Amino acid sequence: MADHAVAHAVHDPNIGNTGLDNRKMGMWAFLGSDCMFFGSLIGTYLAYKGKSISGPLPHQVFDIPLTSYSAALLLASSLTMVLALAALQRNRVKVAARWLFVTALMGAHFVLNQVYEFTTFVLHDGLTLSTSLFGSTFFVLTGFHGAHVTGGVIWLLILVGLAMRGQLDARDYTKVEIAGLYWHFVDIVWIAIFTIIYLIP
Repeated sequence: MADHAVAHAVHDPNIGNTGLDNRKMGMWAFLGSDCMFFGSLIGTYLAYKGKSISGPLPHQVFDIPLTSYSAALLLASSLTMVLALAALQRNRVKVAARWLFVTALMGAHFVLNQVYEFTTFVLHDGLTLSTSLFGSTFFVLTGFHGAHVTGGVIWLLILVGLAMRGQLDARDYTKVEIAGLYWHFVDIVWIAIFTIIYLIP
């Protein structure tokens, strides 16, 4: 069994000299750089928090129940992503595709909630990028995260399409696992953003 694994590693062009999959290493490097990017945006938000001289202020515009629901959606989507990976590992491709699709739907619902929130802030509350320091830092940070979720939804739907066309099976587990790493990352980042922006007064 060990000899078979070594032979597979030797013949797999994705396995580098370290014995690790180059695609996974690339994703971890990307996520590391993204952590620094999100860290700088969160740091900027915190640095300017409470320094806006014009309204509206956070407590005047935030809809905590809606945002809590969105956070719950993303947390639940991490579970469905794990279920998709588990199904694919057992080569139950159709089941994996269904879980991937459910994950994508939850992500899309999150994005739609965010679009609704942004639209309400702009049209009803008069909060825009140029209104105040709060508006600028809030829209950039949460919008950047929303763009990440949107990219993840598209990625998941592509995987669903491949599965439905018979171009995805247990041998492609690493491809889906890498998508899962990305998805879990955007979920974890949202927990931090949600806590810092919406829950801490």
